[in-house]
Amino acid sequence: MTKKVLITGGSGFLGINLIRYLRHHGITDITVLDLVEFDYPEKGSVTSIVGDIRNIDDVRRVMKDVDWVIHCAAALPLYTKEEIFTTDIEGTRLLMQEAQHEMVERFVHISSTAVYGIPDHHPLSEDDPLIGVGPYGIAKIEAENVCLEYRAKGMCVPIIRPKSFIGPERLGVFALFYDWAKDAKNFPMIGTGHNRYQLLDVEDLCEAIYRCLIKDEAVVNDVFNVGATAFTTMREDYQAVLDRAGHGKKIVGTWAKPLIVFLRILEFFKLSPLYKWVYETACEDSFVSTEKIEKKLQFFPKFSNKQALIRNYEWYLKNLHTFEGKKGGISHRVPWGQGVLKFFKLFF
Repeated sequence: MTKKVLITGGSGFLGINLIRYLRHHGITDITVLDLVEFDYPEKGSVTSIVGDIRNIDDVRRVMKDVDWVIHCAAALPLYTKEEIFTTDIEGTRLLMQEAQHEMVERFVHISSTAVYGIPDHHPLSEDDPLIGVGPYGIAKIEAENVCLEYRAKGMCVPIIRPKSFIGPERLGVFALFYDWAKDAKNFPMIGTGHNRYQLLDVEDLCEAIYRCLIKDEAVVNDVFNVGATAFTTMREDYQAVLDRAGHGKKIVGTWAKPLIVFLRILEFFKLSPLYKWVYETACEDSFVSTEKIEKKLQFFPKFSNKQALIRNYEWYLKNLHTFEGKKGGISHRVPWGQGVLKFFKLFF
């Protein structure tokens, strides 16, 4: 397929999976714009530009002659409020502005189900109120509003709201769980673990994005939730990884309220990598309706929660030697430092 594609945040976890997916489907003219160097084996097969979506010169440089934009770049919740707002809102506005100027055919915006906040019902549909929690949730809502402005000007701007997605190259907070599983530790769950928390495999997310690129404009110019359709409780889904590890360890339930208070204190003193969105929602139900994307795009995820978690864990084990012992960070591509939680690991 002779389309020129720009992927913002293409050096990240979603970016590299998307590049591999598109190349497999015959789309090879791909440009990556990211703050960090593109350092994957595919480096020679893409045009990689180190730059900032907040910089007009960088954006104009990469937007020339582009047919499709897939906007994955975002400042995650562990970034400062200023970084989140300038990147997720103003960066999106700058990209949309230049995409319109260059008459880009489609601009797929990767949003988040964080726009729903901490809801009082499930499943969540695309028409439910948007109530962001913290700077990240608020910024994601505002970024969507920017997209809607340009859709009203005649652009095709599909918006995808994925659940937390995992798979090859994903580390971040999940590396903490995989590390405990590898080291034959029981794993504490916030609350009983009997809540249902929907995940998503990154390969399924890539397919959803691809369908927004190739299907009729009238069909895709909409907002879509994306999540696994096969999931049980957090206790059961995460236990599948401990079973795969083969040490006979178990998910351990805890008293949610005291633990959440404790985690708030640790976060305040920067002693834990867990932020409010993680620990405040981990003991609650969290799942979205996928009825719209199933009906309009005929999209049905291949992977269940369990399969996605195990697939990610197996990738983690296979690639452990490449990141073990390295300093942690705040992106999904690197393990987050465990802080004081590493001490508590000794008791499990």
